[in-house]
Amino acid sequence: MKFDYSAAFSRNIGWVTEGEQQILRGKRIAIAGLGGAGGNHLLTLTRLGIGAFHIADFDTFDLVNFNRQAGATVSTLGQSKLEVMTRQAHDINPELEIKGFAEGVTADNLDEFLDGVDLYIDALDFFAFQARRQVFAACAAKGIPAVTAAPLGMGAAVLSFLPGGMNFEEYFRLEDGPEAEMPLRFLLGLAPTRMQMGYLADPSAVDLANRKGPSTIMACQLCAGVAATEALKILLGRGPVRAAPKGYHYDAYLNKLALTWRPWGNSNPLQRLFIALAKRKLGL
Repeated sequence: MKFDYSAAFSRNIGWVTEGEQQILRGKRIAIAGLGGAGGNHLLTLTRLGIGAFHIADFDTFDLVNFNRQAGATVSTLGQSKLEVMTRQAHDINPELEIKGFAEGVTADNLDEFLDGVDLYIDALDFFAFQARRQVFAACAAKGIPAVTAAPLGMGAAVLSFLPGGMNFEEYFRLEDGPEAEMPLRFLLGLAPTRMQMGYLADPSAVDLANRKGPSTIMACQLCAGVAATEALKILLGRGPVRAAPKGYHYDAYLNKLALTWRPWGNSNPLQRLFIALAKRKLGL
């Protein structure tokens, strides 16, 4: 059968109008990172009918990716994540316009990565703080909406940064402490309620100092669903968007939804208390 865009995405109609589907077809989304969250973001947004992507990843697939990454299979071991995920997305929509950045996102290619982009979705490795700060700062400067959906435990925590609103640096305040504190500040900023910690079966698996932590496929797929929903609302200008310092955290294991609000972000007195207590517990 010959590919036909209207037929391929016809089952979206009803939740979006024919006109809105064509708007989505004309949108370009940038995704940095194609691992657990990013690969699922790309495929989910492709099935939503987004027409163009800028995607970046310098890594290859390994056995440790099998539990959560959409492109990780025996047949793709050792292969470029960028190339594998590009093939998978083109298998869904061969008309896709995809521009790949095989060196990942760097200071040298950031302008090109965000050129003509309507929305940025963050899927960088949790510990890639320098690259993440650079991308979010560039988005703020260029007026590009940016969404981060973090896979935590068996749930997803979502923060959206919209033009004219609170930006990434203002919310997370990563520079307010030494580099060793950045993982903690980022984690507590993403999930002020810390719901996922209540059912962590083996705390020794969380090693922020050595940049290691557990993950689940459930969280990554939930992230893709909620990030795509935020993308739809932002790109079509319909529905409420909880922009930073507001966010939300849904945990499927606990069957709980928390609508979070931290005025001043990590500078909020309550957040500063949580950070101080966590630092003491971790010996930072």
